[in-house]
Amino acid sequence: MTVEIADIPDLPDGVPEHFREQGIEELYPPQGEAVEAGVAEGESVVASVPTASGKTLIAQLAMLTSIARGGKALYIVPLRALASEKRAEFEEFEEYGVSVGVSTGNYDSDGDWLAQKDIIVATSEKVDSLVRNGAQWVDDLTCVVADEVHLVDSKNRGPTLEVTLAKLRKLNENLQTVALSATVGNADEIADWLDATLVDSTWRPIDLQKGVLYGQALHLDDGSKKQISRGNEKPTASLVEDTLEDDGSSLVFVNSRRNAEAAARRLGDVTRGYLTPEEQTQLHEIARDIRDASDTQTSDDLADAVEKGSAFHHAGLSSESRELVEDAFRNRLVKVISATPTLAAGVNTPSRRVIVRDWRRYDGDVGGMQPLDVLEVHQMFGRAGRPGLDPYGEAVLLANNHDELDELFDRYVWADPEPVRSKLAAEPALRTHLLATVASGFADTEDELVSFLERTLYATQTDETGRLETVTQNVLEYLERNEFLERDDGNLRATGLGHRVSQLYIDPMSAAEIIDGLRDADDRPTALGLYHLVARTPDMYELYLRSGDREEYTELAYERETEFLGSMPSEFEDNAFEDWLSALKTARLLEDWTSELDEDEIAEQYGVGPGDIRGKVETAEWLLNAAERLAGELDLEWGPAIREAKKRVEYGVREELLDLAGVRNVGRKRARRLYEAGIESRADLRDADKSVVLGAVRGRRKTAESILENVGRKDPDMTAVEADGETAESATSDASADDGTGQQSLGDFE
Repeated sequence: MTVEIADIPDLPDGVPEHFREQGIEELYPPQGEAVEAGVAEGESVVASVPTASGKTLIAQLAMLTSIARGGKALYIVPLRALASEKRAEFEEFEEYGVSVGVSTGNYDSDGDWLAQKDIIVATSEKVDSLVRNGAQWVDDLTCVVADEVHLVDSKNRGPTLEVTLAKLRKLNENLQTVALSATVGNADEIADWLDATLVDSTWRPIDLQKGVLYGQALHLDDGSKKQISRGNEKPTASLVEDTLEDDGSSLVFVNSRRNAEAAARRLGDVTRGYLTPEEQTQLHEIARDIRDASDTQTSDDLADAVEKGSAFHHAGLSSESRELVEDAFRNRLVKVISATPTLAAGVNTPSRRVIVRDWRRYDGDVGGMQPLDVLEVHQMFGRAGRPGLDPYGEAVLLANNHDELDELFDRYVWADPEPVRSKLAAEPALRTHLLATVASGFADTEDELVSFLERTLYATQTDETGRLETVTQNVLEYLERNEFLERDDGNLRATGLGHRVSQLYIDPMSAAEIIDGLRDADDRPTALGLYHLVARTPDMYELYLRSGDREEYTELAYERETEFLGSMPSEFEDNAFEDWLSALKTARLLEDWTSELDEDEIAEQYGVGPGDIRGKVETAEWLLNAAERLAGELDLEWGPAIREAKKRVEYGVREELLDLAGVRNVGRKRARRLYEAGIESRADLRDADKSVVLGAVRGRRKTAESILENVGRKDPDMTAVEADGETAESATSDASADDGTGQQSLGDFE
């Protein structure tokens, strides 16, 4: 039975016509099944269907009909990048009276402004933090959509999504839950957990051909073969060129950042011959924007590749660079992206052909190369082909010999994805979520706590009798020992400190580490001491020690030992000492950043990309904010020292520039140039000679006017002002490090 948009009641006025204008009249079969299951009438549905089969429309029908009935909808995404993408999609409905809000940051805020929005887009971590901080509008939700719900299987982020859905469903008895998933092995279990009807389909709007390349023959899953001309080219290059000859684009998945960059460099020699003069001009502009976004070697290498129509994509890139690459690929300017598997996690990057070059990657837990999960490879396959863009999609694995050809068909092409398994019973996850469950009033007794946990996916899946209760008891003892919880005859109560830790959205173990370190301080903590303190918490992903690092950082550890907040472990405690040094390396990176070392020098010295530096800076800022709040909670006197260290990380400057760097549009580079020109504070800037200010910003009149306006100058107009020659000459000599906004990419904290 076919279902048409016109058949769906309760859509806001104008929305059916909107869909029809987009060419959506008759629904795809999985969408029709969801409507038959009541998704537009408030019924809960789990849609386990392939990528590009219309999951988003299922979510839109649920949310829009819920809003038309007077409700409020929440759309949960796994990644911040997806939040922006979904906001752009949903904002199309604002002309029909539907308001959209997005919230992804500031984990200790209550997000009250979102109460006025009809659709709220947020990450699961943000939703969890909003619940902890008592956001009143959460009680008004009538529909929640969980995108990529199969990620409950992730050991890092899965437990948060799982507990958040359990809390939302407890808060709202009649909440409609719509879960969108890739095809998984146990979608029925997820549907049972969520009391939802399962829509389980393998239907796709265009054909997806899967196969394995061995030699010059591409063996496809329908039994056919396709000849791929090789010449002297490597298999990946041959496949990319074959796709280009049919006017298609390619996504190549590899197992490391280094391999992604090397592949993009090589494939640029293939793609450059397929660019029109107009495309070359546009790619040149995009490459310039990438260089402006960050002045590191990584950005230069990316820009060089992009100019040839190739690109790489991994977590080490700045968010600006990743977005530029994704947009250029969607617009078919970039013809091939070489990516680590992060790109398979939901960002909309369609391609004609997906090439899974590396199906093994290094696994630190086993100390060697391990095959990828079937689900992860199928997620990569799902990037192949998009309706309206490609006549078909093709996903290809590469075999080195005939035995591997057979193995890849059995392991990935013919195989079903693994079942999704809850990771909630691990202590790090439970530490955080048990404290929050008690602190936010979901459980006042141990029995209520166990009862709440029985609403989770883990409880429905486990056959280990007593496992959850045992781990729960261990975690409760830890929380009590660290004064976050009080227990009395089965009753549970979060202490004031416990409430604060939960609201700050940090791991209780991170809080315990920070508290112990601050209590240990006899004198005002140094910036390095504070950076090291937050770097050794579980919430900071430390830098690895490379070959030769141990000796260097051991020497530094003894040299700066008096600055550490806490006792340094003995060199003979191998793991503990190694962790201490890794935290020191991370702290040293932050110290270099706040000493105004150029981003490219930091990237080269620590072997990281601009995205890694940004990640460290943002995490340190967040943890230092928590440290400042905890110091206040405990009446410790170190608040001012922590605040200064936090601001220096935020702006990436030495102490003397803090006042200037905080002015909007100034940032670290311009602040230094203004300071060198004798303008040392906001007050100086308000009264400064305009020609000196104009010289410091390298003659950019609008920028100078904006800065003066932001600092409160009554007459910011720069008409007829000439830049001071000496200041301008000094600024120009510094131009290679300036991105045109007065700083490198990380300094733009407006």
